[in-house]
Amino acid sequence: MESALDWHTNFALLDWQVDLGVDEAIADAPVDRFALADKEPAKPAATAAAPPVIERKEIDAVEVARAAATQATTLDALRAALSDYEHCALKRGARNLVFADGHAGARVMVLGEAPGREEDREGRPFVGRAGQLLDRMFAAIGLDRQAESPEEALYITNVLPWRPPQNRDPEPEEIAMMLPFVQKHVELVNPQMIVLMGNIPCRAGLGKQGILKLRGQWAEAFGRPALPMTHPAYLLRQPHAKREAWADLLSLKARLT
Repeated sequence: MESALDWHTNFALLDWQVDLGVDEAIADAPVDRFALADKEPAKPAATAAAPPVIERKEIDAVEVARAAATQATTLDALRAALSDYEHCALKRGARNLVFADGHAGARVMVLGEAPGREEDREGRPFVGRAGQLLDRMFAAIGLDRQAESPEEALYITNVLPWRPPQNRDPEPEEIAMMLPFVQKHVELVNPQMIVLMGNIPCRAGLGKQGILKLRGQWAEAFGRPALPMTHPAYLLRQPHAKREAWADLLSLKARLT
């Protein structure tokens, strides 16, 4: 259908619309925009892509300890493995790594709990008041950490090589991650028997605690005969218990001979 208006009139009307600000073409029939909205739903606004999910693998501190201990074939290597171990929080608050003291060929290994203030300062186990009492106790049955002869010597170490803050008891997780190192320590020293000095060594070696009930009863820990004894620090607080400790020392001496 041809328009009734000539070319000049159409051009004039178009020019007039441009002057009014029209920027869209006008159709021959009106458009119902509401009806179009029902038929053509609006596209959702684009959203930013979600960041990729990164799975973080949790470190098994016990497995790391087991691998490090397994690779150690000498006491020096074991000490270095402990020094490099970064998964025990006690290390960050301690002054020194307290590894061991005494003769590495001794028949008797004394396994203590954890370093105290004096031990942390000097880097050796059992050097405070409790350590001095321990030396006198074992000297009474002819054993000395300074002895050159393996038959008369002692080898002393702890379950934990770092001092817990305020001398608190070690947490079960801390004991668990140190167990592979303790087991390897026993294997490398290869003592004939072990003295479990206190509750923590009994928990580590026997899976039990209650030292007042366990003391004096021979058991097996880390594949060796083991004798639980009350810790010298307890004897300093409870002098009446020294009689029982003496009986345990005599039992150890009889076992050695």
